Formats: sequence, C-alpha cells, structure tokens
Amino acid sequence: MSEAPVLATVCNRIGHLTLNRPAGLNAVNLPMVRHLHKQLQIWADDPEILAVVLRANGEKAFCAGGDIRALYDSYQRGDGQHEQFFVEEYALDQYIHAYRKPILALMDGFVLGGGMGLVQGASLRVITERTKMGMPETAIGYFPDVGASYFLSRLPGELGTYLGVTGVQIRAADALYAGLADWCLPSEQIAELDRCLDNLSWTVHPQEALRTLLATLASRKLPGAELKALHPAIEEHFAQPDLPAIRASLQAEARPEFQHWAEETVKLLDSRSPLALCITLELLRRGRELPLAECFAQELELDRQWFARGDIMEGVRALIIDKDKAPRWNPPSLDAVTAERIASFFSRNPPADKARHAG
Repeated sequence: MSEAPVLATVCNRIGHLTLNRPAGLNAVNLPMVRHLHKQLQIWADDPEILAVVLRANGEKAFCAGGDIRALYDSYQRGDGQHEQFFVEEYALDQYIHAYRKPILALMDGFVLGGGMGLVQGASLRVITERTKMGMPETAIGYFPDVGASYFLSRLPGELGTYLGVTGVQIRAADALYAGLADWCLPSEQIAELDRCLDNLSWTVHPQEALRTLLATLASRKLPGAELKALHPAIEEHFAQPDLPAIRASLQAEARPEFQHWAEETVKLLDSRSPLALCITLELLRRGRELPLAECFAQELELDRQWFARGDIMEGVRALIIDKDKAPRWNPPSLDAVTAERIASFFSRNPPADKARHAG
C-alpha cells in the first residue's frame, strides 16, 4: 500500500487522501488523477464521510505540478496520453471546486502548477510557513492552466496577472495576502491538527467544525507580505494593455522603492517565452468574464493546440531534457508576437454548452 501513488484512509468520519510520490515531489500523473477522482466520488456518496483532508507525504512539496516529462514523452510518441491527461486533470480540479463536502487542503512545501489546481477549489486551504506557491508555467513556454484563468483572474487588482505572467513563487505571507490560501498552520502543529481531527465530535456542521478548529491552531494573516509592499507598482505596470507596454512601463519605473523589483521583473520576462507571456495575459483577461467551466474549457482548447503551435516542447527540451537552459523561443521577441497570432489561439473555442461538457 505504501507504494501506491495516492493513499486513502478514513479516521473519525474524515477521508484522508495523501499524495505519495515524495521522491518526485508528488508531481501529478494520470493514475494519480484517476485515483483521486474515483475516491472523491466514492466519499461524496458515502453518508459516513463528513469531510476530506487532502495532503502529501514528504516535507519538500505538497505537489510540484504535473509530470511534465511524461507529457513531453507522450507528445513525442504521438500516443495522445498528454491530451487525455489534461482532460481528466481538469475534470478532477473542476469536481473539487463543486465538491459538496468540505475539503481541507493541507499544503506543506512547494505547491506549483497542477498542485494549485488540486487545492484552489478546496473549501479550506491551509498552508505552513514552508509553503511556496506559484504558477511557473511561462518559464517552460506554457501558460497557467488547471483553472488558473479563473482563480488567478479573480485575485484583487492585477495580482493574478503579475503572478501568472511572471510565474514567480510566493511565500506563506503573500499566499494569505493574495487570497490563494485561507490559513497558515505552523508546521510543528500538523501533528496536533491530526490529533484534533481524530477527536472532533461533529456536533455542528462539518465545515463549521473544521473552521473552528483551524481558528484555534492557525493564522489568517502573517506579517511581511512582499506583494502588499509592491501593490502600487504591480497595479500600475500590469494593468497596461499588452506585454510590450508592461515591459516598457517596468523599465520606466523611477521610484527608488520599486526600481530593483522592476529591473528584476524585466529580466524575468525576458527569460520567458514571448508567445507564452502574451497568451497568458490574454487568457487571464478573458477568464475574468467567464464562469469556471468555460475557463477550464478555454484552457483545454489551448492545450489541444499548444504542443504543436506553442513553445512547451522547446521549453521542456531546454530546461528539463537537454538542460542547456537556452530555449529558442518562437518567436524570439515580444515585438514579434502579433495580435493576429494571439487571437488565432482563441478563435476555435467551443460554444458554451459544449464547453461545460468538456470542462
């Protein structure tokens, strides 16, 4: 049982799902997606189960994302497994958003990419001081997916735009400030949380019982949120109409307290796939106006095109396969990404009724 990629146990009417690939930083693959979805469905229909806790083994990562190497290999083989993975992963993530019993996501260590997809729909998102969160997809020539066009686009102001486009990773204080987590539990309190969960009396609604428990052990705010200090600059620069304008605005930053950050952000943008940056901006701005199911459908439609028309294969080659860290992005510069090329990726979106089915 300990070799299974996902462990499922029940204690005190709580179903515990544990990601169990710590050596691979609990990166999500298709068997894990299927196991999680099936077990959640079983517990949804079981009146004895009142709540679910989603967690992971290992201290380094809750989940460092999807198994990108496996997706790369699948596309190279032409077996279609990468497409199937996205269909089923997004269906699982969307199911979590709508789950009718409380899900407490307990996140210790890295929560990146596909890991964010598993937790952002959870009703109680609990991190520790060791948590680092992010959607780092643009670094490998991809775009933030797993519902990010919904949950990032709904963060205050331009925060989601900044996080999605740059792919920066944030610490616990910033995750709480941005609204990507609800509670921070000190890592040394995890054992105490488990003890309390095992002894909950369930005299009130399960959601209320869990929330009351977290209020005794965890914090809703932490000092030192860097995003709070950067707020004025993020709002100004990332509200610009397109990526060249965002970059130019950052380059023109003259306030001493924001200059270093602006310079580093320009360097970061210059290392990313220009096409992925532009598509990400468009994706997030469209996502603001779309319901959840249509956000997932839009991302899925992009996936169907991206391995052939986007930069992910080159990004994975340069950063994961050959590790030369010299990706040859196509096109190589922001100025060469035309509005027509951006629009072409969104011109084949399924209609709303089909989108809901695909989500």
